[in-house]
Amino acid sequence: MEKQLRKDSKVMWVLKALLVSYIITGILLLILTFLMYKIELNEKSVAAAIIAVYLVSTLIGGIIIGKFARVKRYLWGMGLGIVYFGLLLLITLGVYRTLNGNAANLMTTFILCAGGGMAGGMLS
Repeated sequence: MEKQLRKDSKVMWVLKALLVSYIITGILLLILTFLMYKIELNEKSVAAAIIAVYLVSTLIGGIIIGKFARVKRYLWGMGLGIVYFGLLLLITLGVYRTLNGNAANLMTTFILCAGGGMAGGMLS
């Protein structure tokens, strides 16, 4: 029974860190939308800002899960980044029914998400 409680707590760690990451993503994307409306940003600036949103969100999520884990924090952070990317991919497939972009863009996003989470885990 106690072993089951520990396993559930690890799942809860991941869920809490993911929830915070997606809340931060939502807030940052709302700010980006407001800036696009007010400043009329160009396409390159928006693409760079979206990459920054992914990095900041996974970095903070990695810090949170690293604080929960206390051991092998970089692996927990990287795992969180991978799960974040997986959910992002599933949401994209659910909304658009296809993947927008090529394999290089997907791989770059995967590396950024995993790396951001891993960096967050190391910083925690």
